[in-house]
Amino acid sequence: MEWIEISIKTTTEAVEAVSNILYDAGVAGLVIEDPKDFIFMDNDENSWDYVDESIFANLYEGAIVKGYLPQAPDLVDKIELIRQAVDVLPEYGLDVGLGEVTTLEVREEDWSHSWKKYYKPTQIGKNIIIKPTWEKYDKSSGEMVIEMDPGMAFGTGTHETTMMCVMELENHVKNYSTVFDIGCGSGILAITAAKLGAEKVIAVDIDEVAIEATNNNVKLNHIADKIDIRKGNLMEVVTEKADVIVANIIAEVIMILSKDIKKFLKTNGTFIASGIILDKIDVVKENLLSIGLDIIKIETMGEWAVVVSKLKDESHE
Repeated sequence: MEWIEISIKTTTEAVEAVSNILYDAGVAGLVIEDPKDFIFMDNDENSWDYVDESIFANLYEGAIVKGYLPQAPDLVDKIELIRQAVDVLPEYGLDVGLGEVTTLEVREEDWSHSWKKYYKPTQIGKNIIIKPTWEKYDKSSGEMVIEMDPGMAFGTGTHETTMMCVMELENHVKNYSTVFDIGCGSGILAITAAKLGAEKVIAVDIDEVAIEATNNNVKLNHIADKIDIRKGNLMEVVTEKADVIVANIIAEVIMILSKDIKKFLKTNGTFIASGIILDKIDVVKENLLSIGLDIIKIETMGEWAVVVSKLKDESHE
């Protein structure tokens, strides 16, 4: 099949928003090239010793987000809608950098599998190993191995925001916990919570590609009995309450989500929020405080942050 590669030159800050624009346009597959990810990971010799250094040669100074659309009669209209959506992002306070949108005709086999050679078993958190299904790995004592095939969904486990969420799940998930993974992507956080011993996990995403990838990865890890996968947004498809809610999205969506988050948290429940660029930490923090959550931790990694908050027990005040 012939595909059109939509390439958008932007900034680290705007990567998630641009990715969402492409998903909304119906892309089948997403590739993110961000030198800042490589610069950060280069400090960890165990993580990137398998990367071919030649890939750094032509990297754009900002971030590049690429999506793939099939040849179709409405293709030109979709590309124009993508351009228009990128153009209005600055109105929401996002620095999109160049915001340049270009296209290239490619064959499916040129992109759908090429990224796999860079995706290797990686340790995240204390003892968790994210293992691509096509790679071999000799498990050590005490390690928890999570089998992953992201397919066309965002979420390989190697991004800083995912790593920080995993670390916080390790800190907060108990054997009795009910956990919600909001914007589950490839299902990596839901699967992590289940393998950490959560009693029940609900994984939610609005994107059909993400739902399919999560279903596949849940089956790969043999924990389908623990994870309930639902398509839609939190307010529409969930009526239960959680001990832990994790959302690895973007700051703007987290602030929208937080308006109703108390309805879904048990007393003393924990909200783990990431996908937050560094200069958005304060606004997210103030937003969470304004709705009555207590900030218990803020951690940063590379250009990103995780904010952990709790729903306090107001009955004792």
